[in-house]
Amino acid sequence: MTFGAWLAHVRGGRLLHPRGCSFTGAVQLWGPLAEWFLPAGRWPAVIRFSRGTPTPPGWPDILGLAVRVHAPDRPVDLLVSSAGRAPVLRHLPLLRRDFATTYGSILSLRHGRHRIYLAVSPATPGRLGGAVEQLADVAARRPIVLRLAAATGTGHWRTFGRIDVGEPLPSAVDAALAFDPTGHPPLRLRTGGLIQRLRTVTYAASRRARGARTDDNPIAATGQRPLA
Repeated sequence: MTFGAWLAHVRGGRLLHPRGCSFTGAVQLWGPLAEWFLPAGRWPAVIRFSRGTPTPPGWPDILGLAVRVHAPDRPVDLLVSSAGRAPVLRHLPLLRRDFATTYGSILSLRHGRHRIYLAVSPATPGRLGGAVEQLADVAARRPIVLRLAAATGTGHWRTFGRIDVGEPLPSAVDAALAFDPTGHPPLRLRTGGLIQRLRTVTYAASRRARGARTDDNPIAATGQRPLA
């Protein structure tokens, strides 16, 4: 058993981002940049907000956002963490108190010879709070819409999609969700490098320790419908 698998086993769940809240939803893609991710259009999705460590609500933490897009051939998983938008900060995870923040891929993905970074940020105003237990209440009161953008290491962000957060999924479904950003990458973006390989090993160990599968469709399992 690897250290990551052992630690996940001891904690009784996810090694990374253990506390979260998941929702049905949809991802809308447009323009030429969409082809890097998936063909342009509207796709059903699952969205998970999470805290990176078991810190109390209200404390600064590395906040996480995971998106699984259910495409016909295979799912596409995107995992981003709270980060900055400026060139020097888009490489760094940053502590945040509120889920209404900018999330970045931190590590670059490759498109041909280019290094590409992805970011997700709020498209609608208002705080979301820092407690995962309150996110469902916020989503019930008002729409939560997120903006999906891409940039090079020093270039400007270009928006090519939006993420609509839908209905909350049961806690048991959230606990069973397993994302695989290296096994389910965007259509024309490649992962690579030492840190990416270490990330792959860590996530795989965590999934094995809790017996999670990356091919499950939680929407189908619960009978809930994604946003149209």
